[in-house]
Amino acid sequence: MKDDARRRDPAAYPASQTLETRFGDMDVNGHLNNVAFARLFEETRVRFNRAGPAAPAVGERRSSFVVAHVAIDYLAEGNYPAPVTVGYAIARIGSSSFTVAMAAFQEGQCIALCDSVLVHRDPESGPAPIPPALRERLEALRLKS
Repeated sequence: MKDDARRRDPAAYPASQTLETRFGDMDVNGHLNNVAFARLFEETRVRFNRAGPAAPAVGERRSSFVVAHVAIDYLAEGNYPAPVTVGYAIARIGSSSFTVAMAAFQEGQCIALCDSVLVHRDPESGPAPIPPALRERLEALRLKS
């Protein structure tokens, strides 16, 4: 992940989701553990793909995705019980895949960054071009400058 200052700015993300942390998310030092960060990013990605801005329009066939790559940079300690707000944006759109850029913020500080590459797929034939309607919705979620 390239160190891009705008990735640490909540205003760069056109969508966000606030999630509660759990007592079980802590490590032995009392900080959010690496699995907790992965869960928070996964939950945000899934919510936006199922019911958020990236979700299908009424009457449109639901797109299917497979996660091809996930990278997480841990920037600062996260703490329980403070909630975490995860910013969600699209960093890149290819012909059959796109990269979701996310950042976790707690008490105003960026504590982690995550990039996830999702491949659009047809259930019968595998990787497939991103449909025009989905591409349009993804374009609307681009990471802001």
